[in-house]
Amino acid sequence: MTDQAARPAHEHRRPSRRRRRTVFGALAGLLLLGLIAGTGLALDSADPARPAGRASGTALPFDLPGRGVLRASPHLVFAHYFPPYPLSLDNRPAARDYYTRNYLTPQGERGKHAAYGGLLRDRPLPVPPSAGDWRLANLEREVRTARDAGLDGFTVDILSLTGPNRQRVDMLLRAAHRVDPGFRIVLMPDMTSLHTDPRTLADQLAEMAASPSAHRLPDGRLVVSPFKAEQYDPAWWGQVVARLREHGVRTALVPVFLDFRANAERFAPVSYAFSSWGNRSYTRQTGVAGDIRLAHSLGRKWMQAVSVQDTRPNQGVYDEAGNTATLRSTWNHAISDGADWVQLTTWNDYSEGTQFAPSLHNGHAYLDISSYYLTRFKTGEWPRIVRDTVYVTSRVQFTAAGAGALQSRLMRPRPGTAPPRDQVELLTFLTGPATVFAHVGAGGHTYRAPVGVHAEDLPLGLGRTRAVVRRAGAAVASVTTRFPVRSEVAVQDLQYYAVSSRR
Repeated sequence: MTDQAARPAHEHRRPSRRRRRTVFGALAGLLLLGLIAGTGLALDSADPARPAGRASGTALPFDLPGRGVLRASPHLVFAHYFPPYPLSLDNRPAARDYYTRNYLTPQGERGKHAAYGGLLRDRPLPVPPSAGDWRLANLEREVRTARDAGLDGFTVDILSLTGPNRQRVDMLLRAAHRVDPGFRIVLMPDMTSLHTDPRTLADQLAEMAASPSAHRLPDGRLVVSPFKAEQYDPAWWGQVVARLREHGVRTALVPVFLDFRANAERFAPVSYAFSSWGNRSYTRQTGVAGDIRLAHSLGRKWMQAVSVQDTRPNQGVYDEAGNTATLRSTWNHAISDGADWVQLTTWNDYSEGTQFAPSLHNGHAYLDISSYYLTRFKTGEWPRIVRDTVYVTSRVQFTAAGAGALQSRLMRPRPGTAPPRDQVELLTFLTGPATVFAHVGAGGHTYRAPVGVHAEDLPLGLGRTRAVVRRAGAAVASVTTRFPVRSEVAVQDLQYYAVSSRR
């Protein structure tokens, strides 16, 4: 979903077995096995969604407050859950599962994604096949991951009222209640794909609202947060609310707009709060403060979009996120401009490259960074940094490199986004000043980093980046990127990859 273009509303069918795999698909499986080995993922660990090698309590540069402290805050943080991309689609080993065979290769799904080099460039962290109700078990894993990062819940994208995506919505509600009754699921009808009438929508929402995990305000009102609410006028939504009332369900409407300013005043009478889907360019966040002021002047709360990046091979566009600049900017606006809630956009939409969820290419890095800002947003205090940590983000190709023979259509910068840039960013969380030694490909760089949080941009170079942080002659943090920057690539991949020294 985007403020410039609607997301595709496809549903994913169960994959059928194919008698033959393409040579590329077989190579992709072998490559994935190598990547898994290189990242240190423990596919047979107690929590397969968490990398091995470091206890979760020391994975962050600070100590995350207890769940009770975070949940006592009136400031809520949700992540947008996109049902088409769960941890696994077929319960098969990662090297030959549906993601590997069909989404990460240009030949996948009988070549339907060949023009743009494959549907996805990243995937969820692989999980091993499991017995029993593996779909529910995997959703429970995702709930635990989000909860343990400090999130209050998911806003779930309701793409359809029947079929696989609706089934995953119902299962997510079950999973949340089984894992943690305090973890909330906000119902988010997606009005770019739901072509229905008020009565039908309300009847289906009432069914979902029967789940104890469906998010309600303290006064008992069900929170309904439609994406692209302006698809229908306020009177239409008034009919939805009235029909829900016939089911005994009082409603708090939290519309998410693609064009907030054009719709704020006319939607105010039917709304409890407002939100905007926002954008993913680090240079286009200056209007946030005005949006929040407008919402508050109309007596409505505000749910701020916080984002990492946006790269869409199948739509041929990307935004320049500036490494973690968009992530830090959107969080800082939520904090300094007085947002009431936050929506991370998105938890797991890999087709748009917007995922916060732990992924093969990014590990937990973006979620870990967000936990730091989340703590400030919820408690009003910046957490004390107690463990020196460095995060490195960079692309694996130069923006002008294009792609090889496996792709005919390339992504272009979205109109209005920041100019493309080729940078490596070192984001340090330090307990005290220190010297950073960085090797970016063949180039060496040294600089003095201050206590606290600091971002340093360096020119992108071929090969891997290694960063070592030294204080008083001793190395206190170090990390090397897992994926090298290449001058020639088979497919265009302009997402920012991330790695943490503490994972």
